[in-house]
Amino acid sequence: MSALLEVAGLHKHFGAIVVADDVTFSLDSGHCLGMIGPNGAGKSSVFNLIAGTIEPDDGTIRFEGRDLGGLPAHLRARRGIVRAFQIPQPFPHLTVYENVLAAASFGAGRSGSEAATAAVEVLATMGLTAKAAMLAGQLPLLDRKRLELGKAVASCAKVLLLDEIAAGLTEPEVEELVALVKSLKTSHAIIWIEHIPHALRAVADRIMVLHFGRNVLEGPPAEVMTSRLVREIYMGFRADDVA
Repeated sequence: MSALLEVAGLHKHFGAIVVADDVTFSLDSGHCLGMIGPNGAGKSSVFNLIAGTIEPDDGTIRFEGRDLGGLPAHLRARRGIVRAFQIPQPFPHLTVYENVLAAASFGAGRSGSEAATAAVEVLATMGLTAKAAMLAGQLPLLDRKRLELGKAVASCAKVLLLDEIAAGLTEPEVEELVALVKSLKTSHAIIWIEHIPHALRAVADRIMVLHFGRNVLEGPPAEVMTSRLVREIYMGFRADDVA
């Protein structure tokens, strides 16, 4: 049986700048792939390729056994590939409930009581029920991150693309977010770009290291995060420092 998401031989360049160089991996529901690498390594570009906001020069992306080539971003989202951004982007003048309801209605294509019921369930999952009537623009940062995840889940996401969602949080807040993401993993496939190593170690089943657009290492979190290669290219140590 094929994996839920299969990425094979993905290539993309902008002039002389290579952002994806033979990127290949697969992912099933219930699993989390962490993605790390220095700034400019191609992480966000790989997300853009999967989400459909840019097209690859070569390679294939298959979701639920279907080739996504040429499928626009909004239809990929409707099929279940949904992105949550580092900087939350709610509708600030709508309530928290209305934000999630909009995702359940327009993202997932639900209507009426079905959309309303889904929105209420998502608010409970995200721990936002007590703040359902607040304007989204008045939420503190952690709750805006919860809302960003909630909108993705309400859109009937099957694959969650999490783009540095822990950025800017305090350590206790990171721990709360990690617990939430871990709970979402039971029913979703997750790819998580993150610069907080212990957050990825707590959730990811394996970690991929990108460097100049190429997957240079992939494996269990403990093995990858303690590797010489990661210390050299991701954490900034020179080869002599880790000899």
